[in-house]
Amino acid sequence: MELPQMPELMGLSLLVGLLALMATAAVARGWLRAEEDKISKPLCQKANECKKSGSKKQKQNQRIRKEKPQQHNFTHRLLAAALKSHSGNISCMDFSSNGKYLATCADDRTVRIWSTKDFLQREHRSMRANVELDHATLVRFSPDCRAFIVWLASGDTLRVFKMTKREDGGFTFTATPEDFPKKHKAPVINIGIADTGKFIMTASSDTTVLIWNLKGHVLSTINTNQMNNTYAAISPCSRFVGSCGFTPDVKVWEVCFGKKGEFQEVARAFELKGHSAAVHSFAFSSDARRMASVSKDGTWKLWDTDVEYKKQQDPYLLRTGLFEEASTMPCRLALSPDTHVLALASGTSIHVFNTRRGEKEECFKHVHGECITDLTFDITGRFLASCGDRAVRLFHNTPGHRAVVEEMQSLMKRASSESTRQRLQQQLNQAQEALKSLGSLKK
Repeated sequence: MELPQMPELMGLSLLVGLLALMATAAVARGWLRAEEDKISKPLCQKANECKKSGSKKQKQNQRIRKEKPQQHNFTHRLLAAALKSHSGNISCMDFSSNGKYLATCADDRTVRIWSTKDFLQREHRSMRANVELDHATLVRFSPDCRAFIVWLASGDTLRVFKMTKREDGGFTFTATPEDFPKKHKAPVINIGIADTGKFIMTASSDTTVLIWNLKGHVLSTINTNQMNNTYAAISPCSRFVGSCGFTPDVKVWEVCFGKKGEFQEVARAFELKGHSAAVHSFAFSSDARRMASVSKDGTWKLWDTDVEYKKQQDPYLLRTGLFEEASTMPCRLALSPDTHVLALASGTSIHVFNTRRGEKEECFKHVHGECITDLTFDITGRFLASCGDRAVRLFHNTPGHRAVVEEMQSLMKRASSESTRQRLQQQLNQAQEALKSLGSLKK
């Protein structure tokens, strides 16, 4: 038997070894793939879960952004209108001196100008002025109703907007190139423009009240010495500036100008003394012959300020009324132009008093979804306006109509001539008709 030759045996063994190596490599590759699949499946599942949860969160966030906070609903038989165009909470409002417009400012970076003739209509038109890169906390019309000023929340200064009337009856609003310089060191609580157009007032929460000219120069600095200021205002007659705060009094100064219109000085005029605790707020009547105040002592007071203060004559206290809410929380006060009606706001509610009798006549509860930030009568005294959330609410002033009825009936008894009696009777009839139309005429 012949044995195979050596070269042939070596070739055969090499071929068998090569096949064995290839088979081993194939098995190893399959095992590695199986292991990778085991590891990658949980990772892919986690990634997919993260993607799903992430997309769900994004959708939820988008839904939250789209869903606006619900508007607070309020109804009352004396509610005349609700002005709803702001998308943010309204902090301040002001009626123009000609009675045609109402200005409101909110934290939505806009100021809106409303037409008062639309108040009793279904639709309430407004014109929008944008406050660039900031928002206004306070707003006041100029005496000629061709401009308004605002206090900027972040800028801590005054900005002036000019109003230019368009052919279609609307307005174009243009901010002046430069804002007023920064002077206050504490938050500003109120601003005002004198009806004479001679000066502007700003008051901060420390003890500072500044008197400016219209070009942005400080004419005078008043230190109220009241520990802190809670409110300050210019009288409608433009003669006086008043302030109240931690002390139990209201201090009033006269802003004096010369015959040629030049500024002279700010002189101390008189004080309202009679409260036993800090004063929250006060108001002047349209002619400044009357003032009203509300204090932390739980009372409101009506004063006769038609006095010769230069001869050291003090104001007379006419009436004191109780308002217990004032002892536990801050209050806002509004006095009707004829001084017959006093409105007080605390929290989200409004209380309306007859100043002739000192009695509470109306109470509007939960008027706004947030605390009331401003309260004022229009210049005719027909409406009482309040704001606190995203709406302005306007109420018919029925206590004012009742006060006119009482006053006319009293005057008619003392009327000496027939013409006077007829004139009084006409005013009486108008007030009674207004009450009848509102369902508030007492039989």
